[in-house]
Amino acid sequence: MTINTKLEYFLNRVPESQSMAIFIYRAVRMVTGDNLQTAKAIALECGILADDKDATELTLIEANVFRELSDREREDYAEKISLERRVNLGLPPEQLVAEKRTPAVRIEQNPFPVRSVAKSECMRECLRSLRRNHKDDDARVRQAFQTLLIYVGNVARNPNEEKFRKIRLSNPLFLDRVGSLIGGIEFLELCGFETTEGGDFLYLPHNKVDMATLNSAASELKSALTNPFFGLL
Repeated sequence: MTINTKLEYFLNRVPESQSMAIFIYRAVRMVTGDNLQTAKAIALECGILADDKDATELTLIEANVFRELSDREREDYAEKISLERRVNLGLPPEQLVAEKRTPAVRIEQNPFPVRSVAKSECMRECLRSLRRNHKDDDARVRQAFQTLLIYVGNVARNPNEEKFRKIRLSNPLFLDRVGSLIGGIEFLELCGFETTEGGDFLYLPHNKVDMATLNSAASELKSALTNPFFGLL
């Protein structure tokens, strides 16, 4: 595909996307390596700028100027662009107040946070440790993994139910299946459970329920249950 063909492909499809974005009250931004006049011409051609009156100092800015702005100035700049654009489009004023402004330049967050990956690895190592420390009692280790999976699953399915987020440490069943095994309580702590003042319970506060963490915990437990060599190699 030649450069001209690519440009034609781009120009033919942007107006449709632009119309859809306007319909759902979203602004469209364009970043290009061209000079301002070329960038303006392309933006007008594909409908990102409606007409010459849209091509103001607010809507056209060179990268070196933008980089010199502070974070606060960039936010203010993006807010002014959104306001001017919406006024020109005749969108309702209340939408301007209600909508969270979209920065002109946005840095996408990593969809796979390092923190989550690190926590998953800690969970895996915790389960490996539990298996290694009790390698002569496979049945008990498997029962511990199954019990932990039940605890995690109950919270994930019923995050508003306190009874599933609270475990009595002196409960004989809990002690036998999880509490007395090295790594059992540590795994629950990685899931967000905390020892209450006085040391009577493990408790997961409602505002600290993290579904991503619980899903990771369930995944690690299922892997440990299905892999016969887990923690032994």
